[in-house]
Amino acid sequence: MIQRPRYLNKLIDKQEIRPFTKIQDSFVIQSGAAKRKENRGGSMNREETSVIRKEASVGREALDGNEALVSQRIIQYAEELAPVSRERRRDFHRYPEMAWYEMRTSAIIAKILTELGYEVLTGRQVCLEGARVGLPAEEQLRKHAEQVLRQGAPAEYLTEDMKEGYTGVIGILRCGEGPVVGLRFDIDALGLAEDETPQHRPYTEGFNSRNPGWMHGCGHDGHTVMGLGTAEVLMKIRDELHGTVKLIFQPGEEGAKGARAIVAHGHLDDVDYFAGTHVAPDDGSDDGDVTPGSWGSLASSRYDVYFHGQTAHAGGFPEKGRSAIVAAANAVLNLTAIPRHSEGITRVNVGTIRGGTGRNVIPDEAMIQMEVRGGTTDIIRYMDEEARRVCQAAAQLNGCTCEMISQGTSDSQESDVDFLEWIAGILEKDLPHLRVSSVHNARNWASEDISLMMNRVQEHGGKATYMRSVTHMASAQHTTAFDFDEKVLTEGIETFSVIVYELLRKQQERPV
Repeated sequence: MIQRPRYLNKLIDKQEIRPFTKIQDSFVIQSGAAKRKENRGGSMNREETSVIRKEASVGREALDGNEALVSQRIIQYAEELAPVSRERRRDFHRYPEMAWYEMRTSAIIAKILTELGYEVLTGRQVCLEGARVGLPAEEQLRKHAEQVLRQGAPAEYLTEDMKEGYTGVIGILRCGEGPVVGLRFDIDALGLAEDETPQHRPYTEGFNSRNPGWMHGCGHDGHTVMGLGTAEVLMKIRDELHGTVKLIFQPGEEGAKGARAIVAHGHLDDVDYFAGTHVAPDDGSDDGDVTPGSWGSLASSRYDVYFHGQTAHAGGFPEKGRSAIVAAANAVLNLTAIPRHSEGITRVNVGTIRGGTGRNVIPDEAMIQMEVRGGTTDIIRYMDEEARRVCQAAAQLNGCTCEMISQGTSDSQESDVDFLEWIAGILEKDLPHLRVSSVHNARNWASEDISLMMNRVQEHGGKATYMRSVTHMASAQHTTAFDFDEKVLTEGIETFSVIVYELLRKQQERPV
């Protein structure tokens, strides 16, 4: 059962609002003539949402004093940003960029944060040199750098480092003595060809991808906008904050490429409280607007594996050849035969195999793209070692050599329960128009390199959580028809802003 927050009980006792009423699968908060009804397949329009946001603040000043005034301001500022947030999201959606290509995105973020008054880090200040993996060819980066200028990237913020694939931005807001709060927003897109049918809203409304083969098919355009909106709100309430905020706009989440280089640079070493979010479908396990924590993301290792053999005429002198394709095929079969681990979940997959030049030529080159995953860091270490052993053995068996190039890694992930429960409480108190999911700590099923950031914070005694921002979706994530209800942008901005405010305000009760 969803428990009514104490704040709403006070309003009910004062007869300023009537209680929750359950109608089938919907929950309705009735307040005067306004009604808010949300179910897992629908959403409100902006006017309805605005009415509820205003009515949710009735009586807050008398109940909570200055704290209520600040939370009201956060709600107001986020709502005022709604048209800007929508346009920003559609601009990022129109020009998606995959890992290490996020030049236009990074330049725009840097421009906005600089103009807001943040201390801004870019390029090699964000990602440690030598720590990036899965890099595109220099020529491809150079061509994209030329292209983004034609697509409206602010030239004065497109640094030489960005042109070399050092993407990502960190905005820092220093507000005197106090804790350090880190927030992470991933900014990269997927390698998908976006749907171009009349049923797809981005296509019919003119903000579908202009970069062929690339698409924001996972919601990172929305995450980026949540980060920028949060930056604006926090700057407006900075006089109420006591501590430091780091807004981390991370490149290369897809494929687990980007977080490691940021962690290696030391940006998480002084963070006391850390939070991130991901949009999640409203037809899944989450029954609220916000799920304050999650756990169980699988640790992962991803490789491009190159097999090198010796060419020969397949009919004339086959004994002189060493088939790289046969070596790769042996690796594929034996990777899938790795014994599973008794202590937890394991996964293995070979996604592509390429090689050869013709049917009558023994191929000297072949390549597979593969990954292994595990439920814990120890299990992924086992899977990683076994994958390396299998690939090397397959090469040697066929007289070939093998080269394995890492394309990204992630750890297993657990949110701090005391921190996520604290977040659930402050959301119920400060944002009563948003429903907190009945299961506060939901299980994840994939892999996420935010785990590297969370684990670094937790290693030195800090608290971390990975939330879910629940929204209606037109199609599943990582599909060509993906789209989401843009009201989640405002809700995400509100959520992050109140978390930071409650952590950095005076006389606060923080999670231990």
